[in-house]
Amino acid sequence: MGVLIDGVWTDSELPQETGEGGQFRRADSRFRGRITADGSSGFKAEPGRYHLYVAHNCPWAHRTLIYCVVKRLEGLISVSCSIPGLKKNGWTFENDPSYPDCLPDTVNGFHYLHEAYTASDPRYTGKVTVPTLWDKQTRRIVNNKSSEIIRMLNSEFDAITGDGTDFYPAALRAEIDAVNERVYHNVNNGVYRCGFAKSQAAYEEAYDGLFATLDELEERLSRQRYLVGHQITEADWRLFPTLVRFDVAYFSIFKCNKKRIADYPNLSNYMRELYQVPGIAGTVIPRYYVIGYYSIAKVNPTMIIPKGTPVDLGQPHDRARLAA
Repeated sequence: MGVLIDGVWTDSELPQETGEGGQFRRADSRFRGRITADGSSGFKAEPGRYHLYVAHNCPWAHRTLIYCVVKRLEGLISVSCSIPGLKKNGWTFENDPSYPDCLPDTVNGFHYLHEAYTASDPRYTGKVTVPTLWDKQTRRIVNNKSSEIIRMLNSEFDAITGDGTDFYPAALRAEIDAVNERVYHNVNNGVYRCGFAKSQAAYEEAYDGLFATLDELEERLSRQRYLVGHQITEADWRLFPTLVRFDVAYFSIFKCNKKRIADYPNLSNYMRELYQVPGIAGTVIPRYYVIGYYSIAKVNPTMIIPKGTPVDLGQPHDRARLAA
């Protein structure tokens, strides 16, 4: 995918992302500013002030698109969507009639996302990732860590939107955090640990952890409608982007081929229920997931993109049987 080294784009990887045993170790995000309702952080929640750089095929970016929908932030936060497929200069924004769902950067006119990083720090060294949250006022990146961005979107704009829906309620936070931690390590990032492993042992360790956790989630969802409590929470919205990418991409290209999500009755019905929440279907574009993941040369050196997209998320679900 490429990285910036002292502000210069290079088509390479960060060596620290590969452990001694061949494990994939994701580098942490570097920009960690925070938007607050009162502006005490230096970044005040204001309509029209912030811009999101995303890519439809990225599950981490997908989280932020979901929150823009469920927290009624569409129109208050502008969005640019990278065209799918990995490009020589990383995430790329342009008008391409082949991808009408991908919006160019009309805020800064950046063609490549790495331009936003060097505009914020001319000597930046590290990965260039989506989502990236940009402040139009100070003309710099606020944050590029999805888990922190969705927390801001969850609460800091409520006075502006009038939407008090809370996906991280205080009474459930300890359980949400515990579920998130296990799901992140073994599922959200677990599929990448399978796909990007550089040794058989590292791959098998990630594979076993992934499917052990999916089995646990399947059992959990046989007893309750959502992952935590009797309502949709952050834990559900963090798992969902991985589920909708699994059967069309991770199962094959990342060698996660023990079971499909379609083979888990509770997980597949739960996934369809979340997909059918008003507005969420518009954030899901499975064909872009196929194009995006099969464009990763290190796991698909032939660069042949599968023609099919075998998923139908619009089928009825049975989750109402577990209503509180």
